[in-house]
Amino acid sequence: MRQILVIGIGTGNPAHMTVEAIDALNAADTVFVPTKGDEKAALAAIRRAIVARYVTSAHRNVEFALPIRDAAHPDYQRGVAEWHEAIADQYETLISDMDENETGALLVWGDPGLYDSTLRILERVKSRGTLDFTVRVIPGLTSIQILTAAFAIPLNTIGNPVTITTGRKLRESWPEGADSVVVMLDGQKSYEQIDPEGLHIYWGAYVGMDAEILIEGPLSEVAAEISKARDAARKAHGWIMDVYLLRRM
Repeated sequence: MRQILVIGIGTGNPAHMTVEAIDALNAADTVFVPTKGDEKAALAAIRRAIVARYVTSAHRNVEFALPIRDAAHPDYQRGVAEWHEAIADQYETLISDMDENETGALLVWGDPGLYDSTLRILERVKSRGTLDFTVRVIPGLTSIQILTAAFAIPLNTIGNPVTITTGRKLRESWPEGADSVVVMLDGQKSYEQIDPEGLHIYWGAYVGMDAEILIEGPLSEVAAEISKARDAARKAHGWIMDVYLLRRM
């Protein structure tokens, strides 16, 4: 039976790879690498570097152009569903091209279980009933862990929970009862659009990579600095990945 390994690779630093991830990668007959778009092209180069550094077994790389989500779609949920369906079509084709007993690997940024849809899309493929394959997940370091390590801070305050959310949700409202909020997938600079009173921000872009940028301080004082650095980095690299922790002081 075909097997798909969904391997968490951390946030761009090849040293983030765990021993389990390296072993899994070496067990793959095929490594799938998405390439479409400025961001995907940059991340594809990192995936290739990881494969070149760690894989000693015989394998083949299969590159494919991943569909891009229509960010302007008037219905967010429907837009995401249509995007996932298009990716599922591609995954179905890629998996069907594998031999019956082959193992394929998908290298996922960060950890496959946190704000990544690879597992949902593979489940969508399985639900079609046209292919028989198994899925094995290898966890990876997340941008959250790399962010808190970079600032040498704990993620939570003593005895309190942590909320992980998106920029879109943060703009709607501050999570009730939360004092530590991690914000991911924020392309709209949501930290500029909330009340900064009493909030401290720990912001990082390209965390763990050579291009890493770190800024922290009272949100009211550093929001403009973060936006300026973010805009400049996006212009320089053609893409950006950032994450931040907001702490109510």
